[in-house]
Amino acid sequence: MYNKQGYGGGDGMKLVIASDHGGFRLKEEVKAHLTEKGIEFTDYGTHTPERCDYPLIAEKAARAVADGTFDKGILVCGTGIGIGIAANKIHGIRAALCGDTYSAEFARRHNDANILTLGERVIGPGLAKAIVDVFLSTGFDGGRHEIRVNMIKELDK
Repeated sequence: MYNKQGYGGGDGMKLVIASDHGGFRLKEEVKAHLTEKGIEFTDYGTHTPERCDYPLIAEKAARAVADGTFDKGILVCGTGIGIGIAANKIHGIRAALCGDTYSAEFARRHNDANILTLGERVIGPGLAKAIVDVFLSTGFDGGRHEIRVNMIKELDK
């Protein structure tokens, strides 16, 4: 799975990907990229570009990350904002909207983000793939950052 390209997380990393209609095309591009790299994932939909409601898709995927069914998630909508707001309503989720590789790196290193959100109408597929690569290959630094992540975890109780 991830070890094929040297991704962090080791063997058995479980990844979920999902989008609404506004992120459908970019999700499909990201899926092709993951497949090309030998990274396994589960697609929680949407499976067509027909209009749908991102809060329902975000909730389904985020709950599956929160309960441990998946280790990480990638969610896509038109801007990445709405789907991220919805995902962050789920206890245990730290979804980060990233429009550049630096943000993706530090969302993982300092915030232990477990869901990446992307905006199809904001970034192109090339940048999205680079962001995904960084997000999936970067570990959590722990240390002083773990104290802060634990503080964040206490906020949603």
